[in-house]
Amino acid sequence: MKQIIDRYDSHSKTLQKSEAPSQLQSHVDDSTCATLREELAESSLKLRQMRGEELQRLSIQQLQELEKTLESGLGSVLKTKSQKILDEINGLERKRMQLIEENSRLKEQVTRMARIERQLGADSEVVYEEGQSSESVTNASYPRPPADTDDGGSDTSLRLGLPLFNSK
Repeated sequence: MKQIIDRYDSHSKTLQKSEAPSQLQSHVDDSTCATLREELAESSLKLRQMRGEELQRLSIQQLQELEKTLESGLGSVLKTKSQKILDEINGLERKRMQLIEENSRLKEQVTRMARIERQLGADSEVVYEEGQSSESVTNASYPRPPADTDDGGSDTSLRLGLPLFNSK
């Protein structure tokens, strides 16, 4: 019987010791929660003041500090915005240069095609003008044969590449 009572006493003491830290932890959690609520309320008030709300309670010195903070933030925003605009302008300039290079390459290619066509003795004359599209050059270089008037159909043939032989 004495052993049972001793075990009960030791067990109850152990339970009391384990409950004490949980009460202490609960108190710490409540304290932390209260501190965080205060910080949240203070931060919310500062945010509203930065938006121009609830400024009546501020002194002139506090208003000047708020103004400096806002000017500093605005300066940072303007600097970032300017940098992004400059980056976009530089990207567009690079793209413009690539397009100019591609345009000159395509003009050279059209000129080479014209020389090859002249060398092959093609009987259709092609007039290359500044700004003429490759489609109009192709259409002028390879005219369509007259449509058959017998059956009222249209020409559905496909022509690719340079003409090597005259089909006349």
